[in-house]
Amino acid sequence: MNVGPAPAWRYYGWRIAATLAVTETVSWGILYYAFAVFLVPMQEETGWSLALLTGAYSLALLLSGIAAPVVGRLLDRHGPRVLMTAGSLLGVVCLVAWSRVEGVVGYYLAWAGIGIGMSLTLYEPAFATLTRWFDRDRGRAMLVVTIAAGFASTIFLPLSGLLLERFAWRDAVLILAATLAVLTVPLHALVLRRRPEDLGLMVDGERSGEDEPSARSRLSHPGMDLRRVLRDQTFWWLAGSFVIQSFAGVAVIVILIPYLTAQGDDPAFAAAAAGLIGAAQVFARILATMFGKYVSTVTLIAAVFALQAIALGVLIGWQERQGILLAVLMLGAGRGAVTLMRPQLIADFYGRTHFGAISGTLAGFLTLAGSLAPIGIGLAYGAIGSYTPLLWAMATMSLFAAVAMLLAGHRRRRTVLEAGHYADTVTS
Repeated sequence: MNVGPAPAWRYYGWRIAATLAVTETVSWGILYYAFAVFLVPMQEETGWSLALLTGAYSLALLLSGIAAPVVGRLLDRHGPRVLMTAGSLLGVVCLVAWSRVEGVVGYYLAWAGIGIGMSLTLYEPAFATLTRWFDRDRGRAMLVVTIAAGFASTIFLPLSGLLLERFAWRDAVLILAATLAVLTVPLHALVLRRRPEDLGLMVDGERSGEDEPSARSRLSHPGMDLRRVLRDQTFWWLAGSFVIQSFAGVAVIVILIPYLTAQGDDPAFAAAAAGLIGAAQVFARILATMFGKYVSTVTLIAAVFALQAIALGVLIGWQERQGILLAVLMLGAGRGAVTLMRPQLIADFYGRTHFGAISGTLAGFLTLAGSLAPIGIGLAYGAIGSYTPLLWAMATMSLFAAVAMLLAGHRRRRTVLEAGHYADTVTS
């Protein structure tokens, strides 16, 4: 008997997507973005240097990247419910610890714990969860989550500032810890599930049954495990492309405001222009989902990387404010689109069974590249003394990333064709 697909709104996967839209927005806003708001009051109270204060945040980001491959493998084995709930609880505990610290060691330990909490709660585990529940509708599900989370800074930066106007910074952090506890821990614990098969469903909500070859076919391919993927040259072209662009993207963000002020723009305009990156990311994710129906993900990502190079050319060559705003919007659009398309590409290439381990491993590489970018760009500026050659270098890197992505797609197509030819030969 063919039961057929359940109505879209009744499929449990959409309940999970809605839950992650809320918890990702809150987690990104509190664990990732709010830190910047508390720098000045912390420095005023403690007397610690800015480098010492921001070093703890850098440590958190680095640890989140190092932990990502391990978290990915655990997600593949055990699902998101326990891990993401534990990550939220860890984040709450460490926020409370941050609000009470008196010494440098305690401060760094608190942020080390927050970094582990990030690895357990931010995009990588969320994308791994959605990949388990969606195939045909994966792009739409990820769009729901990333559009909501795209407003995390828009919500929580002003909210954190408002709290600072009414409370001491330590009490403001405690309020954020309570917010994280209330809006993420229960949702992760009560709603998240490992996979649709545990509820008698197949991916995208089709019921299990003997007369459902189309639904079953989408799940029949187990995908490649991490060991095979790491021996696959296509993966290294893919990883190289993303790593190059990650380094370039972070480096550009680091020097964007200093570059604009050095060119004569006032700091207020430079900050406002940089702030448009967040809004552009949300709009770009909608466009990427729309065009994804007509253009391959590889081609779309390569085009986005090339667009980043063009944006930097506009930024350098068009010094009027219209040109600066156009360049910033293009840069933001590229960042937003890649965030959405990267997990889809990994799932398309390597399947959903080992998605967490593969995506987590790649995320570790990207985090390392992002961590090195501020140091590298600072050293380069110290040696050169000008931002313009550095921006041209980042534009060149973006073009290299686009080429590497196209080569990865070419190798993937050749591998698929060879596998198909081998199968035809065996069965003939």
